[in-house]
Amino acid sequence: MASAELVPISDSQLKRATTTVVPVSQETPSFIIDSKNKSYKHQYSNIYFLRLLALRDSVIQAASKRWDNLPGSPTFVSRVLEVEPSQLCYIVGTVYMDMPLKPNVMEDIAQDHSIPAPPPPPYYYSAEDQVMLEDESGRIELVGERLKTEKLVTGLIIGALGMETTDGKFEVADICYAGLAPQPQAVITQESEDQMEVDSPNTEDLPTDEWIGVVSGLQIGEASSTDGQIQLLVEYLTGEGGGLDDQLSAARISRLIIVGDSLAPMIITGKGDADAEGDIKKSRKFGYDGTTFSTHPTESLSGVLLDIGQVMPIHLLPGATDPSGTILPQQPLPRAMFGAISSFPSFSCETNPTYLSLSSNSSPTPRVFLLHSGQPVNDMFKYLPSPPHTRLSIVESSLKWRHIAPTAPDTLWCHPYSTADPFLIKETPDLYIVGGQKKFMTKMVEDDGKDDGIQKRCRLLLVPEFYRTGIFVLVNIRTLRVKTVMFRGEGMSGGMSDYLDTEEASDTELKNLAEPESSIPHSSNTSILL
Repeated sequence: MASAELVPISDSQLKRATTTVVPVSQETPSFIIDSKNKSYKHQYSNIYFLRLLALRDSVIQAASKRWDNLPGSPTFVSRVLEVEPSQLCYIVGTVYMDMPLKPNVMEDIAQDHSIPAPPPPPYYYSAEDQVMLEDESGRIELVGERLKTEKLVTGLIIGALGMETTDGKFEVADICYAGLAPQPQAVITQESEDQMEVDSPNTEDLPTDEWIGVVSGLQIGEASSTDGQIQLLVEYLTGEGGGLDDQLSAARISRLIIVGDSLAPMIITGKGDADAEGDIKKSRKFGYDGTTFSTHPTESLSGVLLDIGQVMPIHLLPGATDPSGTILPQQPLPRAMFGAISSFPSFSCETNPTYLSLSSNSSPTPRVFLLHSGQPVNDMFKYLPSPPHTRLSIVESSLKWRHIAPTAPDTLWCHPYSTADPFLIKETPDLYIVGGQKKFMTKMVEDDGKDDGIQKRCRLLLVPEFYRTGIFVLVNIRTLRVKTVMFRGEGMSGGMSDYLDTEEASDTELKNLAEPESSIPHSSNTSILL
């Protein structure tokens, strides 16, 4: 009888790639609101004043380099109300968009509440919009064809070149922003080519490179459940699913970042059952009504986090649908609500937005991440027609504006800061990640360093909702290259190849959701089928 041959087993074991969290720069603010600052007695106008004070000099410097040598020798006028008619000049101030469709809190308070209010419009822009520029002296209206091609939202600090018309308006010929903020870890253009090659877009991925996994919009508890796709994601990250290539790829993922919307919005299931005498029977346990509230979504999320947290660190940001308040910055979700994973030191509940700095063996300098769950971008998108503007172009512009959320506090709720505006971008990050988006997009923003002799590079990454698309994003720490993994299966709601965002469909129809708008190619897309 022939004996069966034993299958050879390799002695080598896969080792999980590691990255280390290092302290962020002092220029990157903390979004934690402690008990000393948790006050709502301050006026929101303080934020606009602090924003203008912080960015005015940078905008003036950029405007001077751009316009001082133009024919006509335009001069800088320090106050918007001191411009003179027919004199070419430039001014600096805060943009205010006077838009009839924009929500108005005073009208909401004064309106008759006897009938339900109409639903808010999906966009704020209309043909009746007016653009204002204001500073400490007052406000002047901006006009001109140049405004139609610019991305302008309330709260921007800009420089405007032009002249005053006979009717007291300011006709704009050109607009200038502060530009990309300094980047301490950037490459100096005079350095050797060997040093510049570290971040070259042509650098190939190495087997030893560390990757960061990013996902957004799990929406656990959604009516159209994505439990199957989430389970595929868990098995992929833990190395329990897929083939050898998938396990090799998963082993290089050093940590997971969840960028908001992990839980679906809470749905009230009922108001309890009435007994024969008309009294409402309410089953209360741990302080909540079991007939109208279910802990199942939170328990399911806790189980997912525990499975993944046993093999890699996790950073969890709250989002618009998560129970962490509605004003920005959202505070960290309570660790205690996640059960066993809360005892893991590698599990971190972060603010939204947040800065994160990671050190790795493959990258010579720590990589700085700027993360938020998408509310600022979604709000700014309502100000601008699409096409030609897209969410990706808005994120790119926010880097040049040096501000994460300029529409706060006008149409985006935020904390009434009185001493500083934490949403300012004082240092250009290496990676700018935005969650809660309709589709995947990425782009490398670069500054050639002509002004200050320093090259700046920032990878923009828009992470789509997982429950709709099934897309999981991976970022190479060393090269900042991006690749995607799609989890889908028959009968699953997410990961549909024909899914298309109707808001931006006319911009560019993506044959594949993972196709980026980028000058730097990302790795090919991978699909994991059930």
